[in-house]
Formats: sequence, structure tokens, C-alpha cells
Amino acid sequence: MPIKLPSFRPRRDAYPPDLWTKCPSCGEMLFNKQLDKVLRVCPSCGHHFRLSAQMRLDLLLDHGTFAERDGGLESEDPLGFVDQKTYPDRLAAAKLATGMRDAAVWGTGGIDGRPVAICVMDFGFMGGSMGAVVGEKVTRAAEHALAERLPLIVVSASGGARMQEGTLSLMQLAKTVAALERLRAAGVPFISILTDPTTGGVFASYAVLGDVNVAEPNALIGFAGARVAAGTIAQELPDGFQRSEFLFDHGFLDRVVHRSELRGEVIGLLRYLVPRSRDASEPDTGEPLALPNFRPFSFLSNLAERVLPSDAEGSAPENGNGTGPATPAAAPAPTPARDATPTPQGTAETPRG
Repeated sequence: MPIKLPSFRPRRDAYPPDLWTKCPSCGEMLFNKQLDKVLRVCPSCGHHFRLSAQMRLDLLLDHGTFAERDGGLESEDPLGFVDQKTYPDRLAAAKLATGMRDAAVWGTGGIDGRPVAICVMDFGFMGGSMGAVVGEKVTRAAEHALAERLPLIVVSASGGARMQEGTLSLMQLAKTVAALERLRAAGVPFISILTDPTTGGVFASYAVLGDVNVAEPNALIGFAGARVAAGTIAQELPDGFQRSEFLFDHGFLDRVVHRSELRGEVIGLLRYLVPRSRDASEPDTGEPLALPNFRPFSFLSNLAERVLPSDAEGSAPENGNGTGPATPAAAPAPTPARDATPTPQGTAETPRG
């Protein structure tokens, strides 16, 4: 009678993605439910996994206080962009994967009972790329914070501008920076939280313009990639280049905060950074950027006074706008005798032949 041996199932190297996650830093397999309990931070090495926009809102805001604004904004395809896929197909796939309409969500909420305006990006939506919708949401969040005198919090997680929208995406840099400059001039605080990664056009615009710039540990932060930067300067980059600790050591960041302490850090900052009260008695100077008055003619006149010789200052007439002496003219050279014949204007001389 043949002997029947038990069969052994081969060991699986792949784990169900909905149950286990492998830490890219230390290689340890982490049970997802346990990982969520520790805010998706590896308990062995401290690696910070990326969070979705909803998880980020749950981490920072008081429970049940978030009210989304402009949730129906969606990107269009003005350029008819096609690479391996059409742009509408890529948008549809990203919407299906994340449940979001675009890479950012903004609204109002409370942090320790203090109302704030908040905008959060999700790297899962096309790499968190900034298109017209992302730029519009960041701008509307800043404008709402300005109108209601609320602190603004922006959580960045992006690979840069969205190439499928071309110049339209690049214009979002200037658009968002202008809105934040109006916010700064009005004395309304802006806290920028940089997560892994924050690169490209987002880094080059609003992500680093906060009154306080806070980053998570070991987050990739920079404009161009390390390989591009090394090739450009033809030098070997230092260790930890474009990581949050490196930028903190060189004065580019104000804080590097562990995720478990991030909410407490923001609460402390909000207690210190209070929006400046609007004084109704102050006259409207018509200068939204709070810049000093600049008069080009006066500036050029004063510059001419310093550059040109001083012996001609006494005869220099005032310029047209009455702000100072005009550019002095050289003294006229001696001329032969002339018969001064007044013209109808009485100013010119007619030499005799």
C-alpha cells in the first residue's frame, strides 16, 4: 500500500496588502490595524508613512468639526493632453482610487476649540500634483481666512505642478503666493505643514511661506530631485540632503515634529499666533500688500542728486511732479553775440546770419 505524505503549502512572500504593510525603512512587516493605532508610524524605526487627506484631517482637527468647502471643483482637460493615457482617464483612475475629486480638500474646522481654515493635500491623487483645482482651493482657503480672520493651515504632500495642465498649473504658483501675501499683510497667521514628499512647484510657492514651517521627520522636501541637483552643480551632495532634518539644521524649517506630537504643536502655535484685530478707525491706504509708498520720479531724482556733481544743484529746477530737483543740466558754453529776437513764446533766440 503506497504511503501518502502530507503536502506542505509553500511559504508566501507576498502578504495581503489590506492586512500587512512592509516598512520601507527597516523591512518589518506591520499589521495594518496596529499601524493605524500608532498613526501609521513604524514602531521599530519611526518611519512616517504617508497619510490620506481624511486621515490627516482626523489627526489635526477636533472630531466632527470639519466642514468642506468647494467640494465639487474638478479639473478639466483644456489642452487635450495625452501620454500613455488621456488626462480624463488618469483623473477617473485617481478618483476611483482615492474617492476624491482632486488632490486637495479645504474647509473650516476647529483645533482645541479654535476655528481655523485648513487645506490638506493627498499624495495618492496623481502624486498630489498641483493643477488649477489645487491652486484654486489653496487660494480660496487663504481668502476665506482673510475675510473671517481665521488662522490658515496648509498640509502639503505633492510631487509638484501637474504637467497635464501645462502653463495653467504653473500660474497657480503666482496665484497662491499673491493670496498668501494679502494674508500676511493683514496679520493673519499661516502655518505650513510639510510632509513626505513636498517638492516641485508646491515647494517653490506656498509650502515654504508660512509664518511657521513645520515638517515631519525624514520628509523629502526640495524643488528638484537630488540626482538633478547633483548633476547641475557637478558635486556630491551631503548626507541627508533635502530631508527635513537637513533643512532644519540650515534654517529653512522652524520645527521638525513627530506625528504623535503634531496636533499639540499646532495647538501651541495657535495660542501664540493670534490674528491681528481689524481696526475700523484706521484709514484705508489702498495698499493691500502693506508696502511703503514708492514714487519712481522721486526715487530717480534723489538718485540723480547723489550721482551727478553737486555744483549744478543750485540751478536745478524742480521736476514735473514737484518731488525734487530734476537732473541738473550742464552750464552752456560761451557763444558769439546774438540778436535776441523774441519768438511768440518769448523763449528762443534767433542768431543773426
